[in-house]
Amino acid sequence: MNDIKNLLNKVRGGDRAAFEALYELLKTSLFTIILRITRDTALSEDVLQEVFLKLYLSPPEPSSNPRAYICRMARNLAVDSVRARKPTVGLEDAEGCLYHPVLDLAQKMDVENALLSLPDRERQIVTLHINGELKFREIAVILGMPLGTALWAYRKAIKQLRDTLEV
Repeated sequence: MNDIKNLLNKVRGGDRAAFEALYELLKTSLFTIILRITRDTALSEDVLQEVFLKLYLSPPEPSSNPRAYICRMARNLAVDSVRARKPTVGLEDAEGCLYHPVLDLAQKMDVENALLSLPDRERQIVTLHINGELKFREIAVILGMPLGTALWAYRKAIKQLRDTLEV
């Protein structure tokens, strides 16, 4: 977390190397969060670019948890993009476009399908916790729900994922 704060301070000062380091540090987790919401790779790339453009042009002031702030920004932009545009390509259509070893692809598709079977809010909670590395109280604030509800929804989602993947 201090790494992110330090990098944001440097970005505020115009340090391009710090921005590149911030990008490398956060790109994978943010892209995963965005992709779980949009379900569209191209749209997710656009949203990720928008997140980092906003961070570059107007870095946020130091907050108690800049990772949570940035994850919230990514989530909100992803939700807005889904509301503005319906996805045109389904997961079934994208299957032939992926280049992974067969076993790796099958496993990833199983996990992805299991995640897609979750309700949107539960999928967001799982993704923000696992990929965004956020604590449940931070997730509760981002999603505007009580902490107990976030914890309950996460446990319920994990149980559903286990049940789906064990079949």
